[in-house]
Amino acid sequence: MLRAAVLILAFAASVSELPQAAVNGSAQSNDTQSPQPRVGTQRYRTTNRLINAKSPYLLLHAHNPVDWYPWGTEAFDRARKENKPIFLSIGYFTCHWCHVMERESYSDPNVAAILNQYFVSVKVDREERPDIDRLYMSYVESTTGTAGWPLNVLLTPERKPFFGGTYFDPGQLKSLLQQAADTWNKQPDLITQTAGRAARLMQIVSQQPLATDVLQPAILDQVFKQLALTFDHINSGFGDAPKFPRPVALCFLLRYYVRTGQRDALDMTLNTLRAMERGGIRDQLGGGFHRYSTDATWLVPHFEKMLYDQAQLAIVYTEAYQITHDSSYANTARNILDFTLREMQQHRGGFASAEDADSRVNPSKPETREGAFYVWTSKEIEIVLTKEDAQVFDFAYGVDDGDVPAPRDVRRALNGKNVLYEAHSTEETAKKFNLTNEQISKKLTAARKTLFEARSHRPHPPIDDKIITSWNGMMISALARASQAFDEPRYLERAQVTAKFVEAHLYDSRNGKLWRSYRAGGPSVDGFLDDSTDLISGLLDLYQSDFDVHWLTWAVSLQESQDWLFEDAKEGGYFDADSSDSSLLTRTREANDGAEPSPNSTAAMNLLRLAQFTDRAQWRDRAQSTISAFTAGLESDPGTLPALASALDFRLAQTKQILIAGDPASQDTLALLRQVNIRFLPNKILLLADGSIGQEQLARWLPFIAGAHRIQDRATAYVCENYVCKLPTADPDVFARLLDDKH
Repeated sequence: MLRAAVLILAFAASVSELPQAAVNGSAQSNDTQSPQPRVGTQRYRTTNRLINAKSPYLLLHAHNPVDWYPWGTEAFDRARKENKPIFLSIGYFTCHWCHVMERESYSDPNVAAILNQYFVSVKVDREERPDIDRLYMSYVESTTGTAGWPLNVLLTPERKPFFGGTYFDPGQLKSLLQQAADTWNKQPDLITQTAGRAARLMQIVSQQPLATDVLQPAILDQVFKQLALTFDHINSGFGDAPKFPRPVALCFLLRYYVRTGQRDALDMTLNTLRAMERGGIRDQLGGGFHRYSTDATWLVPHFEKMLYDQAQLAIVYTEAYQITHDSSYANTARNILDFTLREMQQHRGGFASAEDADSRVNPSKPETREGAFYVWTSKEIEIVLTKEDAQVFDFAYGVDDGDVPAPRDVRRALNGKNVLYEAHSTEETAKKFNLTNEQISKKLTAARKTLFEARSHRPHPPIDDKIITSWNGMMISALARASQAFDEPRYLERAQVTAKFVEAHLYDSRNGKLWRSYRAGGPSVDGFLDDSTDLISGLLDLYQSDFDVHWLTWAVSLQESQDWLFEDAKEGGYFDADSSDSSLLTRTREANDGAEPSPNSTAAMNLLRLAQFTDRAQWRDRAQSTISAFTAGLESDPGTLPALASALDFRLAQTKQILIAGDPASQDTLALLRQVNIRFLPNKILLLADGSIGQEQLARWLPFIAGAHRIQDRATAYVCENYVCKLPTADPDVFARLLDDKH
């Protein structure tokens, strides 16, 4: 027992000595271009089983001297046969510290020798297998108090964990592995007992507290109050460094503002959106947002760009525009989407999952550095711009001798460099240089364009080009909703193309199942709950943008498949994975909202929306049971479930069914739709009676739609609650008043 305790302390001590960025759950960044299989080249001395993977992250390790296995029976059978512990390493392609470990540790023959002799080494891409990641992440969090990526866990051959941590440098890793091997050989029973207790604890943790049926507006008040307590009134956003955008919280606050008129909810959201768009977390030249800020002021990001962040932030900026009609929010939303279309859209359709943070410093040398593509020196800017224009730009964007604080630049990779941010407004810059606001605006626009062009000649950050179903579902939502709010057909066209790609390549119509991801010509890994929920949400938004009833019928079919694949009939809600992988110790059921909304939160919202579209009472009941399954968490720690609170807000609201009878391409129909699309109406569904097959299908679910028709040959709007409609109108102004009516 003493030996086991010593080993636990050794692991804990090693983690505590690491740079904070590596262990706070946000140790993320990136490296080389999305790797292709590299068999046959002379550069590589070794090739392991990962060479057959589709995942760019696994392929990145395919030439390590470590004898890696993918997760599966081959690895587990060998571990049992040879009685060796499993070394499980989980990460993803755009994770900075994952790259560091790949270069420094897993490419080290001395580290590999220990792993190959005493362990069976298994590598997992967390983006392909979120179920495995979530399971062992909970173990490391519970035993060390923190977790992140890379996530490294030691398991028994039965996959029960006994030690875990995040980033280890080569010396730490060798020492820890040797201690673990010694303990396994000398005191295996102690480890087996410890692992057995850990496995039982994981099964208990995966179960939610007893459900309650107290679904009252007071819960929404508690969520708001907890978010307000953590709000940073100086820098905006929530909490201290590292600071994440938390779009799930911002979307809830906008809903709460509409529900209550509480101005603080709106102000917290708008102040955060403005602070982020001015900060270094936003790519001031190329658009889009980096993953998170390492400091409280939004200045120094970890530079990777994740697809799910772009999608969610585009939505919240669009919603802010619909509430305020302030063009700056529209501009930022467009900025996000235009970046995503330019840099992450794949030529066959669909969007890549992420853009790396690390890139080559010099195109002719292999050295990579985090942020190399994005940062500038004042001299570099002066070379690209004229001296006068450089002075103006430097003042406006905070360029000096180097602005990255040492504590936020652990390895001094950014020493003497500048992260661009809006240090001074157009008005302040105009006053400084005795020019008009218009003159400064033109100068800065031209300078950004020139610098963007110059930057394009640098080695680009690599792209993780696997197409993940759930994140593409989010992008379908973002593009569809932006197409409505900004009357932008090209966004709608891209949403349609993406949905068609997913249907063609990531959906099996024979059994109703989704695949998780697509890369290198085909899909890999069965879909998870979030693939279903995020895609359904995207299809509902897409239907309300182009009114192609096919998207709605597909969403209904996907929901039916989700119910039989993932439903937890006993406790309520849904499991994160189906029951097909018997190697998992337990099936998790995620509720807390993190960088993405939890799939159960999205599931509850989808069920409520689908119930409105189809009038299926069982989906209302299932939504109720899903929310109820997690209300204990809402009551005890409400700020961790804002997306579930948004679903509860929808459940408690008077949902409006907005029905427009008309030709979707006619100007009178578009005029009525415009009244809907310029408003933030979170608790509504929008339907179109087109006089054709779309209306016929809708009427099968909602019989009252059969009688909807144009009046006096003009497009006509019906505003209904509980399928009881007010007097129809063809007048856009009258329609606007009906939409604004709170009663």
